[in-house]
Amino acid sequence: MKKILMVTIITAASLSATMVLADERSGCHFHGNTAATSETVASCAHQRKGILIKNGKIAKSWLSVPQDNIEQVDGKKGKEWVVTFKDPNAKDKTKETLHVYFTATGNFIAANFTGK
Repeated sequence: MKKILMVTIITAASLSATMVLADERSGCHFHGNTAATSETVASCAHQRKGILIKNGKIAKSWLSVPQDNIEQVDGKKGKEWVVTFKDPNAKDKTKETLHVYFTATGNFIAANFTGK
């Protein structure tokens, strides 16, 4: 009986730890066709910017750069969200504006400095 109880506790603990990790990674992954709100996309853009910094894709100085603009545009596959962050203090003016792209439903597409 004690072994069954111990196995149940260990299994429950490991499953709940896995669920916490999954939620942390998938907070901005959406299913379905419901269009995301600008507030949701803006929040996801800030999260994605943090991931880009953590992965060394962009400099740590971007951490303090606020959102400049958010808009919906016509993309290659329909409507897309574009969130921009502008760093007026950037030494390299070609990397002054970070563009983060999302589907209409809020899923991340790409990020770049070109705006294309």
